[in-house]
Amino acid sequence: MHTDFHLHTDFSGDSTAPMVNMIKKGVAMGLKIMCFTEHMDLDYIDCGLSFELDTPSYYKKFQELKEYYKSQITLLFGVELGLQPHLASLYKDFTNQYPFDFIIGSSHLVNHQDPYYPEFFQSQGEQQGFYDYFQSILDNLKAFADFDVYGHLDYIVRYSPNQNKYFSYSEYKEILDEILNCLIEKGIGIECNTSGLKYGLGHPHPNEDILRRYRQLGGEILTIGSDAHEPSQIGYEFSRISDILMDCGFQYYTIFKERKSEFVKL
Repeated sequence: MHTDFHLHTDFSGDSTAPMVNMIKKGVAMGLKIMCFTEHMDLDYIDCGLSFELDTPSYYKKFQELKEYYKSQITLLFGVELGLQPHLASLYKDFTNQYPFDFIIGSSHLVNHQDPYYPEFFQSQGEQQGFYDYFQSILDNLKAFADFDVYGHLDYIVRYSPNQNKYFSYSEYKEILDEILNCLIEKGIGIECNTSGLKYGLGHPHPNEDILRRYRQLGGEILTIGSDAHEPSQIGYEFSRISDILMDCGFQYYTIFKERKSEFVKL
């Protein structure tokens, strides 16, 4: 696996890694393509961090490094949008302002609460919290669809009291199938995000049963990303991904350039 399509640097509020350090690591690993997907989460909760991207500075630095490293690696310009239904018009304007190669849409908040914080589950319990998260994905898809893949579909299990101990595709089959069918109908893909392995879940995001079901329903668009926030996390456990995806029925994965998809054989 020689492409990583989910990477953060110090242009994201939760990373301190300079972009040049990430690139040097990717080059040393033999990556052919790195796509930076800095966080842009408008109207995020007040937690002491800002996830409102300084896009002009990000784009300027990216252009400089893309030119400098052009003989060693292909660098692509992306963004990860933190979706909320009321932000649809703002994000539509934003995505039209810059020449993005790739856009991830992600759910980080549920009813303006972040499941990262224990209070989220204390107020409603684990099962209801999972359901509300998946409902938020459907709400986001109804409001806005100008992005290329939905990020880490079962992200919420990272932070639940029991992580994924009691989570399964079958438990939420009805709403997950509705999400997957909606994505397929809108021409939006999903990602295989290896940070689930990093967080000790034993599975990527989403887990294999969801990946397999997406393929069974006809889904084909699938990018691969580490969700790295520091150089040591780039390409995390990528050596396992081809086997995982082929076992789920995939023969190809997807890369994007200028918002256009290309399929690469596993």
